[in-house]
Amino acid sequence: MAGTDEIEDVWDDEEPEEELNEAGDQPVERFRMVTKPKQEPLRIDKFLMVRLEGATRNKIQNAIDDGFILVNNDVVKSNYRVRPNDTIIVFETRRPESQEVIAENIPLDIPYEDDTLLIVNKPSGMVVHPGCGNYSGTMVNGLSWHLQQEKVEIDNLTRVGLVHRIDKDTTGLVVIGKTADAVAKLSAQFKAHTVHRRYIALVWGDMEANEGTIHVNIARNLRFRKIMDTFPDGDHGKDAITHYKVLERFNYVTLVELRLETGRTHQIRVHMKYIGHPLFNDATYGGDRIVKGTVFNKYKQFIDNCFSVLPRQALHAKELGFTHPGTNTWQQFDSDLPADMAEVIEKWRAYTNGMRRGQ
Repeated sequence: MAGTDEIEDVWDDEEPEEELNEAGDQPVERFRMVTKPKQEPLRIDKFLMVRLEGATRNKIQNAIDDGFILVNNDVVKSNYRVRPNDTIIVFETRRPESQEVIAENIPLDIPYEDDTLLIVNKPSGMVVHPGCGNYSGTMVNGLSWHLQQEKVEIDNLTRVGLVHRIDKDTTGLVVIGKTADAVAKLSAQFKAHTVHRRYIALVWGDMEANEGTIHVNIARNLRFRKIMDTFPDGDHGKDAITHYKVLERFNYVTLVELRLETGRTHQIRVHMKYIGHPLFNDATYGGDRIVKGTVFNKYKQFIDNCFSVLPRQALHAKELGFTHPGTNTWQQFDSDLPADMAEVIEKWRAYTNGMRRGQ
């Protein structure tokens, strides 16, 4: 059985904002134990508080809510009472960027930079921060190099000013703080949900409403820990709010804009799957097959061609707005759709127009 010293500093008080586990990494097991045969019933948060070094009751409850603590391989609530012969597993809750970062000379698209912050336009295929299986080649590795050239010191470059993140295969804008004060002020805005974040996505299906709001809790899937899931009933998971608006309809798919109030892991992808409109070519959440449309070979070939052009989920972080931590003025940035996503949208536009002419 692992001792308590093996999980020292595992706990993180900060709430993860936006796509914490973007690479789909499996949480790392840090502690495992089996309770005694004569164990008396005791709330699990109280039980673990005296066994995990550096763990407060609040930290334990947050870890339970996020699915980082399992009993007999099942998610439980904080009021679960430990029983004899229960197997308790605690997973690592530290963010990957809390580890040492190796600076690498990786070209980055930086559309804006000043003494306080910079904006990165992240391409598809680039992981934001190092994690299990992605210790190099990430955006943070490139930022470490970039900031070293400017002789910027942020927590010894271990965190590199990161205040939010987007998925590996999602493109678009990410803001980086270059001073401790900037990081703190930007982080506070994300936590208060005052940051403007507008995404563009292509989703399966012809959406019924022109606009709406999805308000459903999100947490790790109870069986498959690498993916997230929605929990519309009960208090499991964390509050998540996504607003959507239809931009253009293509019969079998819809172009939408999405605005985030909260920033949960895979929030947009999970929420859109929940309402029956998974993102186009999202392999994790069921969008990498024909969800809507015909079975004719010509249509199937068209979809395969689109998938070849866009071998990822059709999601782009187009706009990012916030109060500048240095000047205290509102700043808003915009980025063009990436070429692969723009090409697929044009393909759907042409396909839909062809269908209309054929009617």
